[in-house]
Amino acid sequence: MAFASFDGRRGAQLTAEINVVPLIDVMLVLLVIFIVTAPLLTHAVKLDLPRASSSANEPPPQRIEFAIDASGQRFWNGEPVSREAAAARLAAEGRREPKPELQLRADHRVRYGDVAQTLADAAAAGLTRIGFVSEPEGR
Repeated sequence: MAFASFDGRRGAQLTAEINVVPLIDVMLVLLVIFIVTAPLLTHAVKLDLPRASSSANEPPPQRIEFAIDASGQRFWNGEPVSREAAAARLAAEGRREPKPELQLRADHRVRYGDVAQTLADAAAAGLTRIGFVSEPEGR
């Protein structure tokens, strides 16, 4: 930085140094502008995204199709079985994990006692997922 002197011959000369004070003022103004405008430049869209879990997918439980015809004959996945054999198979299936789903299909003319016995055998075996299969009207 140059200082002025009282020498008359040198007083009329220009100094060749750069004045940095206005440059600092401009930089501070630009800094404030960028600080103020930076949050306004983010265009975020508010979304409610689904949560993902990292748990393993369990296979769907096995399905047992159990049918009782009008004469009271029992069928295990299409194979005829007696009540005792069906109770033994239900007990074996009740010990498995995951427990299978029992789908009970009974003829509309079957005695209620046969259906109740099958439900009691399934409950004694520990099977809790029991579905009743029916056909829609009009068929």
